[in-house]
Amino acid sequence: MLCSFRELNIEDIGIMDLKEGIFLLVLLISSKSAYASTDLTGENPITEGKGGEPEQLCTVCEVFTARATTFLNENKTRSEILDTLHHACSELRSLELKCLILVDYYSTLFFSSIGKIRPEEFCGRVGLCDASSVSMAKNDEKCALCHRVVVGVLLKIKNPDAQLEILQMLFKKCDKMKNYAHECKWLVMHYGPYMLTKGEKFLETNDVCASIHACSSKQGESTIGGAALPGSSIHDT
Repeated sequence: MLCSFRELNIEDIGIMDLKEGIFLLVLLISSKSAYASTDLTGENPITEGKGGEPEQLCTVCEVFTARATTFLNENKTRSEILDTLHHACSELRSLELKCLILVDYYSTLFFSSIGKIRPEEFCGRVGLCDASSVSMAKNDEKCALCHRVVVGVLLKIKNPDAQLEILQMLFKKCDKMKNYAHECKWLVMHYGPYMLTKGEKFLETNDVCASIHACSSKQGESTIGGAALPGSSIHDT
């Protein structure tokens, strides 16, 4: 997949349809992640390229990111964007559900900060540009960790088997309430699924990590780096 980007001329980017540009940006980042995961030498295939490849990829990423953010701000509705991303997820087969969860969760963060994304910082965080100039403070790591946890919870509560396990656990807790066990189980049976659904929607539509101050307001406004980092959780969960 990287071959197509090696042949890409920067002049072509200027006349490229923006919709295609966004799609290629996603492909570029995805191909980097997939290629890096197969690397057995420990070297980064993006930063260890030959013939100026890293500089080319970095430039392409920054140009696409800048044009994509402008395009998303001015011409594309959120529903159309989500439809496109959901369709892309459907092509991932076994990873479709996890892809949909990540899209639904991170789209909220993405749209809230789309106008303030800095292309050079974004591309540095996804490993396509030299990240040495990008500040990676401890609070950034805490923010990324929080988002990983939230995504992990979403993966659980969207899984029917996991939902059943949660309800069964609540029933066991009810047994310990003695005189109120029956009422407790009735509440779990009638409101448990509803609360799980509401919890899922809440996590998808609110930046919980900013609310609990795991992420600073500046992080939430100016970067989407935290959203890029948890991509590895697709394979970890």
